[in-house]
Amino acid sequence: MRVALLSITDAVAGEPQGLRGYLTIGGRSLARHQLGLALALGCTRIVVVTEALTGEVIALQHASESGGARFHVITSAHALLPLVNADDDLIVLGDGLLAQPEIALAHLKDANGVLALPVEAGMAAGFERIDINHAYAGAMRLPGRLVAGLGDLPPEWNAPAALLRLAVQGRVPLQVLPTAVLDDGRWTVVRSEDEAHAFEPVWLRLHTQSAHVRSPGEWLAARAVHGAGPALLHAGTRPWVVAMGGVVALLLGLGSGWFGWRTPGFALLALAWVLAKVATLMTRIERQSLLETGKASPTGAGFEAVIDVAFVMLAAWRSDIPHVTGVPLALAWPFAITWFAPLALMLLLHLLPRVVRDRRATWWLRDRLVLGVALAVTSALLPFDFCLRTAVLGLMVWAIAVTPVANPDLTGTG
Repeated sequence: MRVALLSITDAVAGEPQGLRGYLTIGGRSLARHQLGLALALGCTRIVVVTEALTGEVIALQHASESGGARFHVITSAHALLPLVNADDDLIVLGDGLLAQPEIALAHLKDANGVLALPVEAGMAAGFERIDINHAYAGAMRLPGRLVAGLGDLPPEWNAPAALLRLAVQGRVPLQVLPTAVLDDGRWTVVRSEDEAHAFEPVWLRLHTQSAHVRSPGEWLAARAVHGAGPALLHAGTRPWVVAMGGVVALLLGLGSGWFGWRTPGFALLALAWVLAKVATLMTRIERQSLLETGKASPTGAGFEAVIDVAFVMLAAWRSDIPHVTGVPLALAWPFAITWFAPLALMLLLHLLPRVVRDRRATWWLRDRLVLGVALAVTSALLPFDFCLRTAVLGLMVWAIAVTPVANPDLTGTG
């Protein structure tokens, strides 16, 4: 069995009545972040050391049991003895520790070890010294047989400190983390409310960073999460609530187009896409930080496909061809001509990113904020049908120009 020990005993710096484990990052307590990590490490028993049974502890119990783990609350180190067997693994997470899950999983999932940092950098970041060269990084995994040593120590000993002493005496190997994890915020200890507020934007950026250069819509969605994300998360707003805003914007856009207001309709569809991206980023934050609530955001590929269909419908409705004198009814709306250019444009916007790779423009082609603004401006100020067909031809010419020849002529010496 794998057992996790969480501690909610250390006071917040400058506030003796507050506890570090209850400080919040992204609307969830540090203890809740640690619980997600413990469950991801495969712990089937969660033990919390604390002096009071609070609402937060009860919430931790519900989350633990939802994750399939048994939950125990203890008030002293000796109370841990009957909960850990000799053949168990015990994972200890220090009070106030907030670690990026991928780093903790890489070091704790498969082997015993005391995680450490170079002493100067570690102590400057708020961690405690182990020896002359190392500071304790706030997390360790040790064999359950060492826990029996708690019985030889005074009962008033702090449980994590006692276990650290037993791990060092038991020659549990040190695993030294690079100082880079401190520099970019992937491993930190939060000691006060001010530190929690200061670190929260860093935590958001870590979970929303992109592997490519963002397009304007993606950049705007990320800025919205960085700016409004803390308030939304602390208010308990989950991603699906933001996603519902996208659904409402989509329906308003279609309604506007149906009643003849196609220009604001395009703008509303662009807004729906941005809100969907915000919900997707918030979902990613919950997933990567192991805080998922089980409610998926309804803004995946299916929702984006619905937005694309709505763009095609509004562009077809916006066409002036049915009003041109002399155009036969069979060629006008709702038949082929009015739908051809919008449908061809949308198919190109899906095809070209698959054909033309590793170019910044590729991400602009995926961006429906850019498309919505472009169509709204064109609808309001320019000849719509001519511009739409010109865009289709322009994208085809651009794709031909930037795509290398698949089968160049072979040359040889004979």
